[in-house]
Amino acid sequence: MAKVYIAADHAGFALKEALIAHVRTRGYEVEDLGAHHLEATDDYPDFMTPLAERVAAEPDARGILVGGSGQGEAMCANRVRGVRAAVFYGPREVTVALDIDGGHSEDGYDAVRLPRRHNDANVLSLGARFISGEEADTAVRIFLDTPFSGAERHRRRLAKF
Repeated sequence: MAKVYIAADHAGFALKEALIAHVRTRGYEVEDLGAHHLEATDDYPDFMTPLAERVAAEPDARGILVGGSGQGEAMCANRVRGVRAAVFYGPREVTVALDIDGGHSEDGYDAVRLPRRHNDANVLSLGARFISGEEADTAVRIFLDTPFSGAERHRRRLAKF
C-alpha cells in the first residue's frame, strides 16, 4: 500500500488533522509534513514543496495538500518534476454524458477520478474553504482507491510532460 504524505497551511490545518485519522483507518501509512500547529501567518510553500519533493522521490507515494483554495498549493507542488497535482473544490454536477472511456460517475467526483485515471495524478490539492469534511474525505478515498488506467494514449501524453 502506498505511503501518503499530507500537508496544510493555516487555512487547511483543521481539515488536514481530520483527514489524517480517516486515511489511517483505511490502512495507509500517513506522514504529516505540517503545519504541526496553527500559525495564521505561515506560508504554504514551506509545507507544499517538501511534500512534493517526497512524492516525486517515491514513485508509489501519494500526497494530499490542504489550503484555502488548493490552487496556490497545487501550483507550488507542480513546480517539482514528477509531481502531477490536481485541485478539487467539491463535487459538481456532471455536464458531459460520456468520457472517452465510455462512462462517468453520477456522484460529482469525476474531478478526482479522471486526474487519477488519465493523468496518474499523485497529489490531490484540496480547497478547505470550498468543501466540507465529508466531501474532502470522499475525495481522498476516491483519489487513493482509483488506479491509473495505463491506457496507451494516457502514457503517451504523460511522457510529453
